[in-house]
Amino acid sequence: MTVLDGSPPIAAGLSDGNAPAAMTLTQHLTELRRRLIVCVLALTAMTIAGWFLYNHVLSFMITPYRDFLHHHPQKDISGGNLVTTGPLEGFTTRLTISAYLGVVLAAPVCLWQFWRFVMPGLHKSERRYAGPFIGSAVTLFALGVTTAVIVFPKAIAWMITVSGNGIVPLFSPSKYLGQYALCCVIFGAAFTYPVILVFLQLVGVLSSAKLRAWRRYAIVVIVAVAAVITPSNDPFSFTAMAVPLLVLYEGSILVGRLLHK
Repeated sequence: MTVLDGSPPIAAGLSDGNAPAAMTLTQHLTELRRRLIVCVLALTAMTIAGWFLYNHVLSFMITPYRDFLHHHPQKDISGGNLVTTGPLEGFTTRLTISAYLGVVLAAPVCLWQFWRFVMPGLHKSERRYAGPFIGSAVTLFALGVTTAVIVFPKAIAWMITVSGNGIVPLFSPSKYLGQYALCCVIFGAAFTYPVILVFLQLVGVLSSAKLRAWRRYAIVVIVAVAAVITPSNDPFSFTAMAVPLLVLYEGSILVGRLLHK
């Protein structure tokens, strides 16, 4: 609850135990700045950690490319290695992958800070969902990343094969690793959207009845969004994105109904 008319806000410690404490606009902005600073620090720390984990991650990420070339030696002209096309490409690629790792590793901290920011505006009965909210978001993000890791070998094989017999792959690290990392982040972020739907149902902005009524439109929107945000635009990635999102939409309706009951 925000106080804008100059009247004295209720002190947090004196407010009703089941009602959100009042805060002034200045207090809201101060709290938001503090939460953002924590998120930035977490992202910075995790990006630095990602810099030192880069070689291990590189070995893992290049495996689908090498496996394809192992089974199709006629297309292997690089010995299974990625090829830089400029003196700075290796360095900038390492920075990019480190940043992606920072986003993934700092996601739990950022989600927690988001929850702590909105929590004062919620009733006491709504605050008990903090643990499930963070746990569900992290689990769904991890599920999205795992799905991307599973489907990427099929995606890269399809993209190389569909190019034709007269074309052989010679990938640069920035393009290949950037595509892989972007795929993981997009899948992870997309899979967390049911948490937002359930949250909006809890605070009364949406209802499970509205979500059921919007089901046909939601199917069209989800399929369209999956087609747009899938980085590689291959059929495997598209299917792996659209089908789980449709299932998660139905799951968010079910969870919302159960929580209200």
